[in-house]
Amino acid sequence: MAKLTLISFPTCPYVQRAIIALKEKNVDFDVVYIDLANKPDWFLAISPLGKVPVLKVERPGENDAILFESSVIVEYIEDTAAGAKLHPADPLERAQHRAWMEYGSTVLADLFRLGTAKTDAELGAARDAVTAKFKRLEDTLGQGPYFAGTAFGYVDAVFAPAFRQIDALESAVEAGLTRPFPKVAAWRAALAARPSVKAAVPADYQALYLTRLRNNDAQVLKLAA
Repeated sequence: MAKLTLISFPTCPYVQRAIIALKEKNVDFDVVYIDLANKPDWFLAISPLGKVPVLKVERPGENDAILFESSVIVEYIEDTAAGAKLHPADPLERAQHRAWMEYGSTVLADLFRLGTAKTDAELGAARDAVTAKFKRLEDTLGQGPYFAGTAFGYVDAVFAPAFRQIDALESAVEAGLTRPFPKVAAWRAALAARPSVKAAVPADYQALYLTRLRNNDAQVLKLAA
């Protein structure tokens, strides 16, 4: 397989999807973290949208190929990497899983709103949105430990970064976001224990995430006051 380099920033939830997939498939790769507030020229030259993550695919004798958008990157990994398949074999079930991956992206958007809320009203609206999403998940999940039962897949890889944000947040405040939903809470715990999930972020992720919230004067952190 070609040499792979992921480019992102340390707390990006979207690059974690690709890292988890590569770890699950035992593929060697490098990660380069950049400062989003001061994007280097070399990054802007290769990223059409100026966004992360980006995957650089180095091919001997050819120009490097650049992939952007996390959903595209994980599909490339699935199509080209050996190891366990992370999508179901059945076309309908695979399409359903892709739909739940998109649902996971909306959960991340709600968590972003929760982490950037500046007022109690904004915080309440974001929390209500997260709660509604988790209620739907609670009604959908089976016996676990993963989304599709015993098989770990891309839906898990999408939700693991969202649950990691909650883990970091709840190290500082009693948010209780998954407490009303026992299946979601059990899924969150199972993903946190997965080796590929643990390895998807730098060792100082939690501190970096909380620092970002503090720098944004996040209302949610004032729950601890």
